[in-house]
Amino acid sequence: MKKLLTATAATALMAGAAMAEEVKIGVILGFTGPIESLTPSMADGAELAMKEVSDSGMLLDGATVTPVRADSTCVDAGAATAAAERLVTSDKVDGIMGADCSGVTGAILSNVAVPNGIVMISPSATSPGLSTAEDNGLFFRTAPSDARQGQVMTDILIEEGIKSVALTYTNNDYGKGLADSFQQAFEAAGGEVTISAAHEDGKADYSAEVGALAAAGGDRLVVAGYVDQGGSGIVRAAIDSGAFDTFHFPDGMIGTKLEENFGSEIDGSTGQHPGTDSPGVAKFNELVGDAFDSTSPFTPESYDAAALIMLAMQAAGSKNSADYKEKVMEVANAPGEKIYPGELGKALQILKDGGDIDYVGATAVELIGPGESAGNYRQIVVEGGKITTAKYR
Repeated sequence: MKKLLTATAATALMAGAAMAEEVKIGVILGFTGPIESLTPSMADGAELAMKEVSDSGMLLDGATVTPVRADSTCVDAGAATAAAERLVTSDKVDGIMGADCSGVTGAILSNVAVPNGIVMISPSATSPGLSTAEDNGLFFRTAPSDARQGQVMTDILIEEGIKSVALTYTNNDYGKGLADSFQQAFEAAGGEVTISAAHEDGKADYSAEVGALAAAGGDRLVVAGYVDQGGSGIVRAAIDSGAFDTFHFPDGMIGTKLEENFGSEIDGSTGQHPGTDSPGVAKFNELVGDAFDSTSPFTPESYDAAALIMLAMQAAGSKNSADYKEKVMEVANAPGEKIYPGELGKALQILKDGGDIDYVGATAVELIGPGESAGNYRQIVVEGGKITTAKYR
């Protein structure tokens, strides 16, 4: 009798496993390229949310969630598009967490996501141009537009008493969009941009670029670049030549590599990246523990991006993008029970029971307008060679 019961139970379990769906979510980030030091923690953040949901057994009546990684390179639109096509056609993902940098994100959106009807939620693509991209309601981002970052940069510098800056930016959609946004805001606030000059990534020598920046002058050098690429090259050349000794760093420049590359040489420098001191980020840090760097830029945003995909699926009762794209804004915003990191299983149960949730997540998620974050920022200052928090905005 006992053997018969065991066999019956095993059969039931096998039947349940056969009925449960597999959900595949692409994780497309620049695992190589100019922000490769940031992307491991970003991927870990997204995959933590997927594991949390899989372990709960609550998604779509017991679906397991499988992450599938792909390399966006951050800068090569052709390579990023090909990688995304493989995710959709070969791996048959049901949604995409990514991409990361704005140029490749736009390329994937127009060439892959829209033609194939796949939802994308980027944790870090910040170009203002993406706010008006043709997306058929498929594209969202848990990072704010650089239209907001340009204003935050201006507020910080004006409060620091900085009246004039030299500005250099990486020559792509991200750099140009941010530089334009910042210059407009800074000049409107009475500041002077003495020069706005693009730089190319991948060069061995940036002395010519720094020479032009130094000739124009300014109280501080704003470097809208990448910490693993030309941005750090500009900073090194500026320090070595004595052209500038303090800098202002937007999000693409902030990470542990900045500390490793320059240490106390850049003490007094300032910057900002998306971030919040909300209760959610504390819960996220506790959830992560020492598994990976939960404070690395765009890592909490990556957890939230993956979580929103899965919660929207549950709200729609479907892993089909055409069904759940309409639910992303709904689960992200009020009304409903507030949901924090570590509570995804609870959220899935509420949705299954027909209730409403307001996903707060790790970054105080509030999606506005074209499905993008309203925008909270962590203001930083470098002290004793370390990136420290000055305040949150």
